[in-house]
Amino acid sequence: IALGKKSRKIEASKRKDAMQEMIADADEEDEETIEWEREQLRRGGLDPFATADAAPEKQVYKAAPIPPPTNLPELGPAIERLAQSLAALKASHTSNVNAAASFTDEQGQLDNRETELRDMVAQAETKRSWFADFKEWMESVATFLDEKYPELERLESEHISVLNERAGMITQRRKEDDEDDLSVVFGTPPQRDHQPDELDELGRAVPRADPVTLRKVRRVARVARRKHRQSRSALSEGDCEEEGYSTDSSLPPSDARDYRAAIQRITAGGEELLSDVAAAEFKDPNLGLAKWFGEWRYRYGDSYTGAWGGLGLVGAWEFWVRLELLGWNPLDSSDNLDDFSWYSALHEYSQSFDEDENADTSEPPPDDGDLVSAMISTAVVPRFCKMLESGSFDPYSARDVKRIIDVAEQVEASIGSDHHKFLMILKSVHSVFENATIAAETLLSPFLRFNRPQFDPEAIAARNRLLTRASKLVGVMLRWRKYTGDKLGAGALCVRLINNYALPIARSGWEVGGEQTTRQVSIMNEQSTHELV
Repeated sequence: IALGKKSRKIEASKRKDAMQEMIADADEEDEETIEWEREQLRRGGLDPFATADAAPEKQVYKAAPIPPPTNLPELGPAIERLAQSLAALKASHTSNVNAAASFTDEQGQLDNRETELRDMVAQAETKRSWFADFKEWMESVATFLDEKYPELERLESEHISVLNERAGMITQRRKEDDEDDLSVVFGTPPQRDHQPDELDELGRAVPRADPVTLRKVRRVARVARRKHRQSRSALSEGDCEEEGYSTDSSLPPSDARDYRAAIQRITAGGEELLSDVAAAEFKDPNLGLAKWFGEWRYRYGDSYTGAWGGLGLVGAWEFWVRLELLGWNPLDSSDNLDDFSWYSALHEYSQSFDEDENADTSEPPPDDGDLVSAMISTAVVPRFCKMLESGSFDPYSARDVKRIIDVAEQVEASIGSDHHKFLMILKSVHSVFENATIAAETLLSPFLRFNRPQFDPEAIAARNRLLTRASKLVGVMLRWRKYTGDKLGAGALCVRLINNYALPIARSGWEVGGEQTTRQVSIMNEQSTHELV
C-alpha cells in the first residue's frame, strides 16, 4: 500500500511497466499458432489467403492391407497358460494372505508389548511413589528414635545402677556376716592397711567402733531378721535346723521401700517417654512398623527379601521392645518372654503372610525366618546378661537359679543351644559363680594365714553356718551344672570351691560337724558328675 507521494509515484510506474509488457507480449507473433489458425480457416473454407484458381487435390484410393493368416489357437496350451496364471495368482494370494497375517500378528505383538511397557511404566511409577512415601515415613521414625533413645538408655542405665546398688548391699552384709563367723573360728587377723579415718560434716574424725561390738550388733540384727522371716512364712523343719542355709538376701524395710520406689520411678519414666507422642503409629508399632513392612512384603516380596526386610523390622522394633522390658527383672518377676505384647506381635507378623493373601499368586511367601528369635538375640539377651552381671542374680539363691534356667530354656528353644547369644547367658551366669568363688577364697585367705583360734562357745555354730552357706552355694552351682553340663568348667569350679574354701573351714572342726558337711558336699558333687555321665 503506497502511503506517500513518492510511493504512489513508484506504484504508478510499476503499473505502467506491467501494461507495456502485456502489450509487447500481444504483439509477438507465434508461428505455430498462426499456422494452426490458418489450417483451421482453410479447412473451414474461410482462408483469405487461398486462391480461387487452385484446383482441388485428387484423392487416390488405397486398399487396406490384408493381415497375414494365423493359426487358430488350441485349447490345451490355453488351458495350460490359464492354469499357470491361476497358480501364480494363487501363490501370490497365499503369500499376500500370509504376509497380512504376519503383519497382523506382529501388530498384535507390538500392541501387547506396548501394553506391557505401559503397565511396567505405571507399576514403576507406583513403586517409586510408594517407596518415596516409605522412605519419608522411615526418616520420621529415625528422627523419633534419635529423640527418644537417649532417654530410654538413661532409664536402662538407672535400672542397672539400682540393681547393682541392691546387690552391693546384700553382698556387703553377707561378707560382714562371713567375716564375723571366720573371726570366731580362726581369730581376728590384724589390719595391715591403714584405712583413712571417716570424717563428719565438719571435717572431724569419727571414732571407729570396736570390731567385737560391731560383730555383736550384726549378730543381733541377723537373729532379728531370721525371726522376722519365720514370722512371715512357716519354715520347714529342715530350714529351722539349718541356720545359715537361708542366705538372707532380703533388704531392710527402709532399703526395700527405696528399691521399690526406684523401680516404680523407672517404670513410670518409661510410660511417660511416649506421653508427648500424639501419632498412634509411633505409640503402637503394630499400627506403624507392622503395617508398612507388611505392605512392603506383600507388594514387593523380591525387594523385601533382597533387602532383609525382616531384620530391618527387628532393628526398628527394638526400641519398643526395650521400652516394654524396662524395669523387668526376670528373677523377681514371673513374667515369661511370651507374656509380652511384642512377642505375640512379632509372631503374628511372621505368620500373617498366609494362604489368604497368597491366593492370587503362585509365588512362595518371603521367608523372614523367626523374627521372635532375632529380637531375643538382638535386644533381650544383651539386656538379660547385663542384669545378671550387675548383680541381679544371687549365686546363693536356689530360686534365682531356677528362674534363670527357665529363662535360659526359653532362649534356647528360640535361638538354639549353639547360638553365640545363648552362650553369652551361660558365660554371664558362670562369671557370677566364679566371682562368688573368688570372693570366698579372698575372704578366707587372711584368716587361714593368721589361724589363731581362741576358745569360744560360738565357734561350732559359726563354723556350721559357714559350711552350710558354702554347701548351699555348691548346691546352686551343681544345679546350674546339671542344666549346662561342663561347657564352661562348672564342675571344676565346684571342686575349686570345695577344696579352697569349704575343706579348710571343715578341717578346723573336723570332729564337730566339719567331716559330715564335707562328705555331704562331696556326695552331691559325685552324684552330679554321675548324672552328667
